Amino acid sequence: MPLGSAVSEEMAPKVYEIEHLTIFGAANSVNDIPGSAHELDQQELDKFSFTDIMRTLTSVPGVYVLEEDGYGLRPNIGMRGTGQNRSEKVTIMEDGVLAAPAPYSAPSAYYFPTVGRMQKIEVLKGTSSAMYGPRTTGGVINMLSRQIPYEELAGQLALSYGSDDYKKLHAFIGGSNEDFGGVAEVFRYQADGFRDINHSDTDTGFIKNDLLSKFRMNFGSSELQQSLEFKLKYSDEDSNETYMGLNDVDFAENPFARYSASQRDNMKTTHKQVQINHQIHLSDKYTLGTTAYYNDFSRNWYKVSKVNGLSLESGGVDAASAFDNAPGDATLAIDVKANNRDYLSKGIQSTLFADLASHQLKVGARYHEDEMDRFQWVDKYSMDAQFNMSLSSAGTPGSDSNLIDSAKAFAAFIHDEFSFDDFILNTGLRYESMDLDRSDWGKSDPLREAVPTYKDNTVDVWLPSIAMTYRYHDDLVLTAGVQKGFAPPAPGNKEAENEESINYELGLRYKGSVVSAEALYFYSDYDNMHGNCTASQGCEEDNIGDQYNAGEVNVSGLELKAGAEWSLDNVVLPVSLTYTYTDTEFKNSFTSQLDTWGDVTQGDALPYVPRNLLQLSAELIADKWSGGMILRYTGEMLTQAGSFSSNTNTHIPGRTVVDFTANYKIDDKQKVILSVDNLFDKEYLSTRVHGSLMAGKPRTIILSYNVIL
Repeated sequence: MPLGSAVSEEMAPKVYEIEHLTIFGAANSVNDIPGSAHELDQQELDKFSFTDIMRTLTSVPGVYVLEEDGYGLRPNIGMRGTGQNRSEKVTIMEDGVLAAPAPYSAPSAYYFPTVGRMQKIEVLKGTSSAMYGPRTTGGVINMLSRQIPYEELAGQLALSYGSDDYKKLHAFIGGSNEDFGGVAEVFRYQADGFRDINHSDTDTGFIKNDLLSKFRMNFGSSELQQSLEFKLKYSDEDSNETYMGLNDVDFAENPFARYSASQRDNMKTTHKQVQINHQIHLSDKYTLGTTAYYNDFSRNWYKVSKVNGLSLESGGVDAASAFDNAPGDATLAIDVKANNRDYLSKGIQSTLFADLASHQLKVGARYHEDEMDRFQWVDKYSMDAQFNMSLSSAGTPGSDSNLIDSAKAFAAFIHDEFSFDDFILNTGLRYESMDLDRSDWGKSDPLREAVPTYKDNTVDVWLPSIAMTYRYHDDLVLTAGVQKGFAPPAPGNKEAENEESINYELGLRYKGSVVSAEALYFYSDYDNMHGNCTASQGCEEDNIGDQYNAGEVNVSGLELKAGAEWSLDNVVLPVSLTYTYTDTEFKNSFTSQLDTWGDVTQGDALPYVPRNLLQLSAELIADKWSGGMILRYTGEMLTQAGSFSSNTNTHIPGRTVVDFTANYKIDDKQKVILSVDNLFDKEYLSTRVHGSLMAGKPRTIILSYNVIL
């Protein structure tokens, strides 16, 4: 029984869930799935009412998160040693649809679905994840949005207020009968931010709005039952975020400061989605699910790129620091780049489910198109001794980066689950075919009047997988599997190679009446690992878009998860432990312009992959109240490829952070929640990307009130 279940289980409305939008489905047992499979349901997500995916996913072994803004607006997620940069090596989905703005041509996810409005999160790693591409090495995360309630009318309102003027409004209302159903939801949250800009009244916070509506019709005969669902979603964000951190001296003095040069830094985004889901039960054995989707995402991250002609990685941060500490009579020259981009993603996908007694068959196909239109410019400012920034010259839109990356892709898979005696054999085959291209007008043709430079590349790949589970007895399951992992190359770069690997895993699961546990060993043998040069990786302007091939890389590790639950009089005590050990090694020496790779020597470890991750949670649940704590330990990380015994200027020290929550049930329809992130106010370094240091979020206290309408 997860924390809060004594409070929230009665309060959560029953929902209508469309089978083909989920990974596990209603009929599948997570315990029988080969590989690492984890499901965070509504009760689990309600524990701490997290709106930050980074904190939500730490209960899943084999998942690494790199904190940046402290609120999870642009997460960096990796799995089993994959890179974390903007979650580009992980397949992210919402309601079974790829969620990245341009998942093939520009996978770095500057947009991420709002986790606070999700009802369930599914995480799958290992062999079975090959059904979900295009990136199949690490794993897949599928988030299920608000489902239409079964009841005639159901709704809920949640209000929160907390540190740094944090505010949240979350409300939904919906209902259904035998023929029709619908739901409408609004989620708005904001904060002033926990950093302070030197000599400026500008806050470092954000405002994000998320609106969702769904409408469903059920029709057809008793032999051919059908449902048709329309989903409309809109979100926007206005955040005063930056890539500019602090140098070592200023970080030691005040880790939550920001330099005056970053006072104009701002991100604005809009996201629009239309999704149509159709499901038809062809017979007792066959069900066909089809989804058509259209995603439109626009963003402009207006942020400092150079100070006194120096990039952040080559001295700009120190120039900003020197000016803040001793402005003198001179002015500071600041380049602020409008990182303006429009994304489009659309497609159609179908999956046929066949229940053939001992065989559970899935056959699916998807046609997908996406593009990223990069249309950027640079404005030049000067800052005087009173730290006022004034525009010196405005850049011409399209005069900095002016290109379109696009992709057309077809994917198909077949997956068979064959059961005999105490064995379950899973075999799968995935095919991906894609055309990737780039049209580049350069910096001298902002009107796009001339013929652009055109580059393209074509990729075709077959990805087999096989896995087996063996039920030794009712409580113990053994599992093993092997798959071919893949990630597509960068668009329009014929020298860019596929990322390919052979991935192995071996493990066991135990599920008793009191104690449950699982242990999985994984090993990924990369024939080639690649890194894409992006601004978020700290790449210099002229190298952005380049791909670097690392060649052979080995990643291995151990994932452990255990839980137990005891009852003491009228109090339930659940305890859980999650642990991940990871060992990584480059097998080649090479030079790259990635800030996080740099000059690599054979034997170096991968950056931003901690060797040790541990989470321990303990809860107390009574009839009217519940409370609990989560202790998270993140081990030492490298910030650049190298050795853990090397210069500590390329390290992030290990840290332990504790979160706390308490719930009180006023009556059957009302409850209050007190949440404290970083209970002991631990100061810690979260990242060194972009030639500077950024701190993690300090202690944050939030009080919430939830009521059923």
